[in-house]
Amino acid sequence: MHGRCDVKFAAVQEAFAANFREHGEIGAAVCIAVEGRTVIDIWAGSADAARTRDWNEDTIVNVFSVGKAMASLCVLMLLEEGALELAQPVARYWPEFAAAGKEAITVQALLSHRAGLPALRRALAPEAIYDWQAMTGALAAEQPWWQPDTQHGYHVNTFGFLIGELVRRVSGEPIGAFFKRRVAQPLGADFHFGLPAEHHGRVAEFTFPEIPDFKGDVGENMVFSAYFNPPGVSGNGTVNTPAWREAEMPSGNGHSNARAVARIYSALAAVDGVSLLAADTLALATTEFSGGHDAVLDRPSRFGLGFQLTQPERPLGPGQRSFGHFGAGGSLGFADPDSGVAFGYTTNQGLGPRWQNPRNRGLVDALYSALNG
Repeated sequence: MHGRCDVKFAAVQEAFAANFREHGEIGAAVCIAVEGRTVIDIWAGSADAARTRDWNEDTIVNVFSVGKAMASLCVLMLLEEGALELAQPVARYWPEFAAAGKEAITVQALLSHRAGLPALRRALAPEAIYDWQAMTGALAAEQPWWQPDTQHGYHVNTFGFLIGELVRRVSGEPIGAFFKRRVAQPLGADFHFGLPAEHHGRVAEFTFPEIPDFKGDVGENMVFSAYFNPPGVSGNGTVNTPAWREAEMPSGNGHSNARAVARIYSALAAVDGVSLLAADTLALATTEFSGGHDAVLDRPSRFGLGFQLTQPERPLGPGQRSFGHFGAGGSLGFADPDSGVAFGYTTNQGLGPRWQNPRNRGLVDALYSALNG
């Protein structure tokens, strides 16, 4: 184990070690800041399944849906600047989006997983996931799976293309470039959408789990299509390839380390002279816009504007105002305004429960035990 840990948070370090002993952790990092001060920044293990490469201080890894919250920050910044409005139809900024009954879908519905576009009916070739125009064009032509804004369902893989195209239309920049210029560079945060080839050597190999036992056909089964159309869009068979790393897929292929995730969540309030969002914008973004039964996950979920919100079935610590986003395999980033916590955890171990992962849960529980001890 490497890095540093304040003595008060030794329980987190012990929980991190226990993940390797008891839960099959391969390589990982955890970073936590409290009131803007980093109290733990540690890493350990291997950057590959064969355990031939150490996980180092600058190791980054695919963090999957942790990136959804980061991509949403780009939209929220444009919202704050008045470049777009929540109540306006998406088609005002992206005219082609009005096709197939989508002319009234608002920016708010898009950000809160209420647009009815979690999947594509038309089967696309595997290489489509690397073709921004192919994916956004297919989504613009798609008919909603439900009446928009009447219910919510997790837009597993389409979310990033939808809000990414909105950012591109409004700002004139691809979302990867916008995020780099407005978020990553000002904060010195090692988080990327579209990873240049010169950084591939420090990416940890992700151990992808077996494909879930989903049954269905593209175009008929919404959930099956959400995860497997185009093939490889969820990362199965693709996550460790150069093509995946270099593409911009904000729903699932952000690459980062725990330090960057924690840094960004710290900067959602003024830290080191940098504030990503005004307090009222953040308060709006972390208000519940979707809650209850999720039409895609088939279980309860809660969303603000792009952020997952804490809930009893999947808590982000005990704080009732905590917000953030989980990622496949257990990666996690969140902020708890009531305790001043910013939390980042990254891992290359994709095995284990998808919903209640004992590795991130153990770290979070240890953190609050230390805070309240």
